[in-house]
Amino acid sequence: MNPVPTRRVVLVTGLSGGGKASVLHALEDLGYAAIDNPPLQMLEETVRRTARRLAIGIDARTQDFDAGELLAALGRLRAEASLRPELVYVWADDAALLRRYTETRRRHPLAPEGRVADGIAEEKALTAPLREAADLALDTSDLPIAAMRRLVERYFSADQVAPRMVITLVSFAYPKGLPRDADLVFDARFLRNPHYDPTLRPRSGLDAEVGAYVAADPACAPFLAQLGALLDLLLPRFVQEGKKYVTLAVGCTGGRHRSVYVVERLAAFLADRAVSGGAERQWRLHVAHRELAREGLTDAYLTDWRTDADGAVIRAGRAPETGGNTGSDPVPIQAGEA
Repeated sequence: MNPVPTRRVVLVTGLSGGGKASVLHALEDLGYAAIDNPPLQMLEETVRRTARRLAIGIDARTQDFDAGELLAALGRLRAEASLRPELVYVWADDAALLRRYTETRRRHPLAPEGRVADGIAEEKALTAPLREAADLALDTSDLPIAAMRRLVERYFSADQVAPRMVITLVSFAYPKGLPRDADLVFDARFLRNPHYDPTLRPRSGLDAEVGAYVAADPACAPFLAQLGALLDLLLPRFVQEGKKYVTLAVGCTGGRHRSVYVVERLAAFLADRAVSGGAERQWRLHVAHRELAREGLTDAYLTDWRTDADGAVIRAGRAPETGGNTGSDPVPIQAGEA
């Protein structure tokens, strides 16, 4: 007997002004039937009576909204073999939300006669359990619409199998603050700095010569090996414990050279681990270079990493590369097998 095909049902929730409508539009373009804010008591009936893939928006504006009830309904839907329900939580930081409300001159749905900040605080409290339970938490604070659409397409296109965990690697500059929601943070400022080489200063850690310069530091290879060993220990356990997403951040002074190079090397390492490992390494990998993205480098934000059948690392929008980001492999990560 042929197995019953699973039909994807994406529940999109989060903070008002966070970008939920944009995610729904992106899913609709992928062929999902999009429904925004149906009454909560009608959610399960709507899913069962529709044969198409569904994208359903539910937030604090939904009639009889209750995070606990939504999670209970999600649990019941997940028990049905013919369905593959997933929860996406879309959010932004307070500054971004306040700016968006100021630009649009809209009132917050939870504070129609009061301060927008009060509505944001109330909604964050109401939806906190959903953020904790989400299969994908999407921070749109600095995320361009085009990058958001690419991420949704990669994650929810028809030929994609939902991973057990999503790993986001972020490079950043310490003076500009740590990335929000970073689970693990590593400091690359002890490595030799290409900033002091006039030829390398205007380039980035995506450049082969910059990578070679950083890799020539005697401490670089041991640092990458130790990071690889640590991640070999931690990440499979995160998967086993049901963690849906993890953010790993690497920082340096400017966020352009050392941290970018280290993140790219770790991405190549983890892409290979995802292919060569077993079920405990079923993860999808995204890379974001925060400071480069802020400078306008379009492929620096949320690029997808994977490994093809021949073992070559593929970075979204670029040709296969034998050594990660630099086109060479001066510092292979040789961590022990977990």
